[in-house]
Amino acid sequence: MDLDQPPSPRDVVAGLLGDERMLAILRARDIGALFKLLNGRGVSTRRLAAAAEITQGRLYDYMNGRTRVEKLSMFEQLADAFHIPGSLFGLAIRPWEPTAPVQPAPLAAVLAESDDLAAMDAFREADRQAGGGRLYGAVVQHLRVSVAPRLMDGTTGPSVFGAAAALTEMAGWMAHDSGQDVLAAAHFAKALPLARISGDQPFAAHVAASNSHLSLQSGDTKQAAHWALTGIEIARGGPHLPSLAARLHTMHARALAALGQPTSARYALGQARTLLDLATDDAHPWLSPFDHAALASESALALKDLGRYSDALEHAQEAVRLRGHGRARSLALSRITLAAVHVQRKELDAAVGVGAELLATSPTLGSVRVVQQLDDLRDQLAEHADYRPVREYLARFAEARRTRALLLADIMPPRRGGNGSGDTDAG
Repeated sequence: MDLDQPPSPRDVVAGLLGDERMLAILRARDIGALFKLLNGRGVSTRRLAAAAEITQGRLYDYMNGRTRVEKLSMFEQLADAFHIPGSLFGLAIRPWEPTAPVQPAPLAAVLAESDDLAAMDAFREADRQAGGGRLYGAVVQHLRVSVAPRLMDGTTGPSVFGAAAALTEMAGWMAHDSGQDVLAAAHFAKALPLARISGDQPFAAHVAASNSHLSLQSGDTKQAAHWALTGIEIARGGPHLPSLAARLHTMHARALAALGQPTSARYALGQARTLLDLATDDAHPWLSPFDHAALASESALALKDLGRYSDALEHAQEAVRLRGHGRARSLALSRITLAAVHVQRKELDAAVGVGAELLATSPTLGSVRVVQQLDDLRDQLAEHADYRPVREYLARFAEARRTRALLLADIMPPRRGGNGSGDTDAG
């Protein structure tokens, strides 16, 4: 380096990558502190701003703590500008980073990954029919016995982290279906860094969508919107999968609807539908499909939150029509939404008619979500108990509820509230 020339940002960063203070700043993603450190090492604010492709005014905002970097795309931009390895920012490997020559995976590793995919498919199919309440333990057992040991094996590649991420996220969904949302959140929190380590950007975005769904269920609508937007940002960094993007925009729409922003929510739903119409061959081995039935179900919930009951009714009917009997839980949740919309429209006979179909749902379906949503529907109908058909239905419901509670007593937690549940499946 020419001693008469001021140091370049990349040279200074390269000299600090072994410095514990620098590493702590990167782990904390404290960009203001990073700029201060580089400035203190002789890099002018003008050169820092130019390298980062931001204005000096914004640079000063970061350095003075008036603004923090939040967007994933900005962290990626800074990593590339200063040649900060992606792992130090919690990002995937950057395109400019040197990579080790790809070695053929050992046969045992290939077979193990095939077993993981087969296990995922088996769990997913059983979950759609029987619910996740009694499958949770089996998924966790597979993670502990079959996947976890390989995470510590130096001969395995990043694919095992992808398998761990996918099965951990599935465990989260099954915990959610069991009414254990705190446990579900813990699983989702573990799945996201595993997905990042594997380099699977689409699945990392998928986990963000799952976090958005869970935030909606807990009533944290702002956090739900945050996670949906985070997922959209992450998805932009990987291969374009229209169905995944559609799911993320749908979750954003639901959050916006819950926040009382009708114009933005309807626009997001329109984006989701446009994207889903483009999704012809974008299958991903670990992602559960997001189809038009799921979009219709989520759209009905969003429109219901907005008080647009006629539109909600149309989408709820579409969801029931498209959702086949091979998806017992999804069909039940779609029918619950349809019945609830009928109640809002004061169409009590229609609500009772859909409710009668719901009574035929298998009492052994191991989904606490379905039980809780059925209880919410009962409470809505109870406000109209002076109407004889409703009163008679509630008596039949009470008998079916006792049977269901008896058969699911081993997985039923104390009752809690909720914000409406779409028909998203595990995995």
